[in-house]
Amino acid sequence: MDAFCAHVRPHTNSERRRSEPYNSTAFGAYAKEANAPALPETQRLYQRLQELGIKPVILTGRREDKRESTAKNLAAAGYTGYEKLLLKPQNVRVTSVEFKSGERKKLVDAGYVIVGNIGDQWTDLLGEPEGDRTFKLPDPMYYVG
Repeated sequence: MDAFCAHVRPHTNSERRRSEPYNSTAFGAYAKEANAPALPETQRLYQRLQELGIKPVILTGRREDKRESTAKNLAAAGYTGYEKLLLKPQNVRVTSVEFKSGERKKLVDAGYVIVGNIGDQWTDLLGEPEGDRTFKLPDPMYYVG
């Protein structure tokens, strides 16, 4: 699962932000607040996966320096008991597809079976291994190319 399980709508929903290009500094400040609300449907799916014995891994393009606020936000939004939280190291300079597919390959090489891959951006889903199934969530707020 991508870190999109808690959404950024409160950050991006203002008139001003909808008409401006992405601002990584402003988003970084928002992420540090660690109070993005859960997406209800994604949270229900997350809980159901755990009931079925699936151990979710959260893989995000957020940088490692946001680990504490990301973990805090996930816990506050009800995302607990995940197997791993994988963030992009500060010094890694590869595309999102390269990073995320590389991390999925490490999981498979370590013996994990990826039964599903869920994300709001195509960059969350592309690259091998994809997993048994992929699920693209709609995201009207932004697009990562």
